[in-house]
Amino acid sequence: MTSPEQSSTPQEQYADRSYRSPAALVGGVLLLALAAWLGGDALVRGEAHTKLTAAAGLLFVVPLVVAFTLRPLVRAGADRLVVRNPFRTITLPWAAVADLRASFSSEVFTADGTKYQLWSIPVSLRQRKKANRQARRAAGRPARGQRDAHLAPGPETGVPRATADRSLDELRELQERGARREGAQGAPVVKWAYEILAPCAVGAVALVVLVVI
Repeated sequence: MTSPEQSSTPQEQYADRSYRSPAALVGGVLLLALAAWLGGDALVRGEAHTKLTAAAGLLFVVPLVVAFTLRPLVRAGADRLVVRNPFRTITLPWAAVADLRASFSSEVFTADGTKYQLWSIPVSLRQRKKANRQARRAAGRPARGQRDAHLAPGPETGVPRATADRSLDELRELQERGARREGAQGAPVVKWAYEILAPCAVGAVALVVLVVI
């Protein structure tokens, strides 16, 4: 996750912020390396049918790994929030954003009640639980409504917060600043990631055919 420093100039104040999951990126690279090793070995040493099966398997698996690990991204700018999930990209002008929440997952809600999950901002209940303990110790007693691990202490507690909660705080701040901007008006736009879906579908069909024959 990147978080630019605060600045008084409008251009820097609305600088784009990008949010990704480091753990997902590392996991994706490792899975792709494993797929390349196993699939490459089958392609080089296997018989004709094995090579075809390996190629179809890679065509099916690699896009899925990319979709769930490397692809997810949230980019927030002056006028809009862009949410890139495994199979869709959602562009939300700030005026169309009604709420941002992080309970068991990070989510954005539009004015009509539609919910989109923020895949690149995962919620860590372990971090949340640790932050809750620190908040209770700082207050000297358990805080009402903060005894469960899925509830986050508010920023006013003055204790470190979970990464997802800090990210949502920043996004809410950007939404409040940008919602009234002229360029932040409009309706959400959803686009399917056919560059992921198409090879997955082809690979799945090829695998079924190869298994049948």
